Amino acid sequence: MLSNRRRSGFSLIELLIVIAIILIIVTVALPKLNKARMYAQETAALKAIQTLNTAQVQYQSQFGRFAQSLTELGPPASGSDNASGANLIGSDMASGDKQGYKFTLAGTPTGYTISAVPAIFGSTGSRTFFSDQSLVVRENYGQDPATVNSKEVGSAASKSGSGDTSK
Repeated sequence: MLSNRRRSGFSLIELLIVIAIILIIVTVALPKLNKARMYAQETAALKAIQTLNTAQVQYQSQFGRFAQSLTELGPPASGSDNASGANLIGSDMASGDKQGYKFTLAGTPTGYTISAVPAIFGSTGSRTFFSDQSLVVRENYGQDPATVNSKEVGSAASKSGSGDTSK
């Protein structure tokens, strides 16, 4: 009589096999997802540095000098735009933290320097960035901050024999 009964649903073994397959797929896909997120944050940091360089050029044009800090480029504390708050960048960027990177801007006697380092190295980014009034963005793979002596962003790709014969 037991053999005439209809079986419905899945057995415990079948469900365990499906769960095991899903877990294998997740363990393969998750590192790639994290790496893609990290690359996106690095790209956002590069764009933010370009934005800061543009804001510095505008600030210098308006006030005759480069801004000495991010807050000078940010929105004014009150009232209209002025040298202590030029409203050239958003308040999130003026605070120094944006999309997994910490930004610093320092004035120098002849210009400025911009530095961007990952908030959590290896998770929010694997590169540090540097730029100054030359508008050239430099990078360093590793925890050490990039400097004026670091390699230019993208310079390795152009020198690796990518078919460019315009030397």
